[in-house]
Amino acid sequence: MILDCQHITKSFGTDAVLKQVSFHVEEYEKVAIVGINGAGKSTLLKIIMGELAPDEGLVTFAKDRTIGYLAQHQDFEGRRTIYEEVMEAKRDIVDMEAQIRSMEEEMRAFSGEELDALMERYHRLLDTFAAKDGYSCASEVSGVLKGLGFAEEDFGKCCAQLSGGQKTRVCLARLLVTRPDLILLDEPTNHLDIESIRWLETFLLNYKGAVILVSHDRYFMDKVVTKVVEISLHRSAVYAGNYSAYAEKAAKVREERLRAWYNQQREIHRQEEVIEKLKSFNREKSIRRAESREKMLSKVEVLEKPQEEKSEMNLTLAPSVVSGNDVLTVENLSKAYGANTLFREISFEVKRGERVALIGANGTGKTTILKILNRVVKADAGTFRLGSNVKIGYYDQEQQELHMEKTLMKEIADDYPSLTQTRIRSVLAAFLFTEDDVFKRVGDLSGGERGRLSLAKLMLSEANLLILDEPTNHLDIPSREILESALNRYEGTVLFVSHDRYFINRTATRILNLTNRCLLNYIGNYDYYMEKREAMEAAYLSGDSEVTEQGGTDDSAGKADWKARKEEQARQRKLRNRIAETEEEITDLEERLAQIEAEYAKPEVATNSARLGELHRESTELTDRLEELYKKWEELSDS
Repeated sequence: MILDCQHITKSFGTDAVLKQVSFHVEEYEKVAIVGINGAGKSTLLKIIMGELAPDEGLVTFAKDRTIGYLAQHQDFEGRRTIYEEVMEAKRDIVDMEAQIRSMEEEMRAFSGEELDALMERYHRLLDTFAAKDGYSCASEVSGVLKGLGFAEEDFGKCCAQLSGGQKTRVCLARLLVTRPDLILLDEPTNHLDIESIRWLETFLLNYKGAVILVSHDRYFMDKVVTKVVEISLHRSAVYAGNYSAYAEKAAKVREERLRAWYNQQREIHRQEEVIEKLKSFNREKSIRRAESREKMLSKVEVLEKPQEEKSEMNLTLAPSVVSGNDVLTVENLSKAYGANTLFREISFEVKRGERVALIGANGTGKTTILKILNRVVKADAGTFRLGSNVKIGYYDQEQQELHMEKTLMKEIADDYPSLTQTRIRSVLAAFLFTEDDVFKRVGDLSGGERGRLSLAKLMLSEANLLILDEPTNHLDIPSREILESALNRYEGTVLFVSHDRYFINRTATRILNLTNRCLLNYIGNYDYYMEKREAMEAAYLSGDSEVTEQGGTDDSAGKADWKARKEEQARQRKLRNRIAETEEEITDLEERLAQIEAEYAKPEVATNSARLGELHRESTELTDRLEELYKKWEELSDS
């Protein structure tokens, strides 16, 4: 065991954050800490690192083990370059190499026994240098930086000029090359693109040490972790397996606890009714029996009603009008900033009802495309046009659409002046802003709170085309699941950028991959994209005729996909019709059987043996047919 946390308790003033949290981490184990925003996950990491002292409890590390920690936000003013900053983590190897070079220079000035002694020290140092992988140090640093999304030409950039996200990636690289026995990572995927996240997954899976991570990236946790520690209502629960295994087990545990509580409450209520009834008989024996039951009831250990975190916002997305079938047409769109060409002559269409995910590495221009479509940025060349009755709702990851100086009430009221204060309060409450929260300044909100406010405005927009830029950023897992559900029920059209592969997999019906300044088209979700990407990219790079210049499938491939979708839609329609017909016939037969039962009760029928025989035969036939229909309905429903 490398780490043991026992009964960790922490409060800030009167606000309890953690209560009696206990878990342990074995060597080489990969552990995720999950919970809603504000559950205390980051606080727990800081307590483990000794940055905060617990009110109660003990954190114990195995002896002589090294620990590395990456906080959510990094803000250092280093004058080193990116490469130098990461290489600084290898200071012992850098110094050793400098000492080796110095000794090589000294050898020229020595001879005889002095040279022999120097050579002996030199070879010992070389052995130590090799044992610490000194010869691969430079390539290791370069590989980690490239894996985390830095191009080789970025290595010489000064760290002081980097954005917050870039600084976090530098700190992550510096941490990874130190190879501590235990790594603590707080939201490590926040500033990584999909390719970098996949690289980090592989790195951590093969890492010869233990890892504790806090993350909202469910796909990432599914790939990496072997144990999940849930923080809920300030307390901890430990589950073996990855995130999906945890989610399934935790849901069952919650259901079982709620069922046990309901069953016990029902039994208690029944016993109380029996006791009251016995007392009402007002006889000595019945009263004694009632008292005996009361005594037994008083000894029952009453279960507490299971509580749920107050984390679920109420999101319903509904367009005010239906758009035409052709929602968006983009033709030959190009954009560059100076010598940096983001994309050139890209073309694509979006049809009504599609949920299209635009993916690609950081810096390829995904957000720029969304801004062009929302007329925030001008394209260098090309055009786009919206279909009939299209009304756009835009979610901006930078929340530039929000006004930082306004209160939440005013932010909604100014954009939707027809809403009453009661209605505004109701909408904000649905997104977990209650009581005095509505008078907070937008600028004082956390990233997650601003995200929820943006979603509230999106819901009120009643748009039929949603353009979403990283909508899951800053949202906790329950909120992401609610957004997924809302988008899957939404009857409009969605075009979105996201690095959340779990979210993409659950919502996208089509994927556009922006790579090499062009678009590749995949008709399916993220799993389908992963299955087809290598073949598609190889075909594109080889100039295969089945891939167009814009990277989408050619007309024949597109027609084949379209035909397959139409055939599947037709099959589903036919299936729904057969189910409806079967249900209608079942209803008719049940009604006729009810009529036969009513006829049996008529006096004139009861004395008419011939009529009774007819009704019996008909009833038997209908019952047999009904049994066949029930079986058929079950088979159709399972199709």
